[in-house]
Amino acid sequence: MPGIWAVVAAAGRGTRFGGPVPKQYLQVDGQPLIAYTLAALLAHPVVEGAMVAVSADDADWPGWTSFAGKPVRTCDGGETRARSVLSALEALPTEVKADDFVLVHDAARPNLGQQDLQQLLERGRNDPVGAILAAPVRDTLKRAGSDGGIDGTEPRERLWRALTPQLFRRMQLARALEQAASAGLEVTDESMAMELLGLRPLLIEGNEDNFKVTTPTDLARFEYMLARSRMLTGQQ
Repeated sequence: MPGIWAVVAAAGRGTRFGGPVPKQYLQVDGQPLIAYTLAALLAHPVVEGAMVAVSADDADWPGWTSFAGKPVRTCDGGETRARSVLSALEALPTEVKADDFVLVHDAARPNLGQQDLQQLLERGRNDPVGAILAAPVRDTLKRAGSDGGIDGTEPRERLWRALTPQLFRRMQLARALEQAASAGLEVTDESMAMELLGLRPLLIEGNEDNFKVTTPTDLARFEYMLARSRMLTGQQ
């Protein structure tokens, strides 16, 4: 399987989490959260390196130029996720060709499993468009009114929650993000940009443990899972 680079969107300020430190730099067992994210990505033998989009005034980035023995590069991100991802795509090394696939992952999604990543790489690179990790919606969905009351129940069949990584070709994804921006459309993930081009990425079911840390409760959940994993494997 040919090598691949990962793009990590890390320019967000994490306003929903609160506090002075962006959530991707919060400490978990002596390491910033983003360290676990990079470790999960770079643990796969096919992933050759990572391009991390950080804010221009980022004072918390640890300054890594390599991680787990693989290169890590940074570039200035933008005001939106889409702008940050586009900047990272443009900053990738020249050996990453226009038609090469690239992984895009959230900086604050540290619990990516290797089996999920393997499935995404195997199946996604055999799809003409690409693929995303996702999870079927299992809960009953309610539509809220402006007064906080329930206006109705939404059918959940065929609905999925988008996760990351998402896997697309470098130039095709860049073009999709550029066209969405030109149209004044704010895309919330890379798949949405591809969909606006009329393309249909493949859904690959991933583990729901691959959650994004957006609240203190999420962080506590990750800390618990990390401690449990280390206990089961005999790590201190």
